[in-house]
Amino acid sequence: VSHQRTDWISIHGHICQLLLPVLGPQPCFHSEKDRKHGKEQLLRKQESLIAVALSTAQGFVWAGKPLEAIPAALQALRFSSRVFGSSSMQLVPIYLLLAEASTGTGRLRQAAKYLSQARWIVLQTPNCSAALQSKLHRGLGLFSIAEGNLDQALYHLANDVYLATAEFGLNSVETSGGYFHMANIFFRQNKMDAANSLYTEV
Repeated sequence: VSHQRTDWISIHGHICQLLLPVLGPQPCFHSEKDRKHGKEQLLRKQESLIAVALSTAQGFVWAGKPLEAIPAALQALRFSSRVFGSSSMQLVPIYLLLAEASTGTGRLRQAAKYLSQARWIVLQTPNCSAALQSKLHRGLGLFSIAEGNLDQALYHLANDVYLATAEFGLNSVETSGGYFHMANIFFRQNKMDAANSLYTEV
């Protein structure tokens, strides 16, 4: 019952109206033009459902409610796999979100699996953008912090900053997250000069 309640609060209350047109029986079309139009409409509905599920999950993570984020992110993953394929780049942000939410609930083994999936897709994609690689390294860095492996975390976060700089520029706001998490690590290590320098950069 508690799982059902969490699931309803997390996502089903938001997407109930969107599910029926996507999962229900599809109309029978008589012409190729109507079939094509019907497929395009179905794709738009599926993409809308994915967007709602993903933004809902992200909202819960930002609000510090990782447990509520997981069902919404899983719905986004389910429909994204169906629409784009199981090894599509569109799945990487969802896997990273699931990893962050799982880490937030203390499920580190599950988080590691999601990160492995994201990493595998990125490695299989030669033209993967620096922006997405940056997000992957940030996810790996945050996971390393949760594991207590601060040196590994600093390595990934430095890569995050480097890739974000390559994609967005030296003074872009996208680099600030990596700097901030690195500063927190230096603060924990009592390396105050490094920490203060990075906080100033943020």
